[in-house]
Amino acid sequence: MSSPSPELPPGSPAGGFWRRRLLEPLRRQLLQGVTPRKLAVTLAVGSVCSLFPFLGFTSLLNLGVGVVLRLNQPLLQGWNQLLGPLQLLLILPYVRAGELIWGAPAGAFTVTTMLEVFARASWSEFLTRFGWAGVHALTAWLVTAPLLAAALYLPLVPVFTRTAGRIRRASAVPAGA
Repeated sequence: MSSPSPELPPGSPAGGFWRRRLLEPLRRQLLQGVTPRKLAVTLAVGSVCSLFPFLGFTSLLNLGVGVVLRLNQPLLQGWNQLLGPLQLLLILPYVRAGELIWGAPAGAFTVTTMLEVFARASWSEFLTRFGWAGVHALTAWLVTAPLLAAALYLPLVPVFTRTAGRIRRASAVPAGA
């Protein structure tokens, strides 16, 4: 005999991880009057900042850009946390793309070697050995950032606009009608 599943507390969104952590917060933003364009800008800019190819800087980058552009900080920081694994996966492709842009020999940078040197070397030795890999990654990120922002912003605006319309229509219908 299986035990009954625990009930969700009143007011908590039902559904899986993505529904609770992404869809419901976005829906609540629209309910609170955030415009679809502002929501799309927040996610597009937050994605670009969250994929910055250096560990430990994305929260500060999101904070700074969010303050300047007056974006929703809780949404930016939550989105940053959700994109953390993707950021890790994209560091090496950013380095490789930067090597192509700079015409550098491919393969000089490996994550394994970098971690080994980081564990035993001084900061100056580490930067001497891997500084160009950082320049390559930064270059590729700077080239792709506007493209990524546009690729996210342009389709998100109509999606959020339709969703906001549905929310308005649903709230305009009297209960029991």
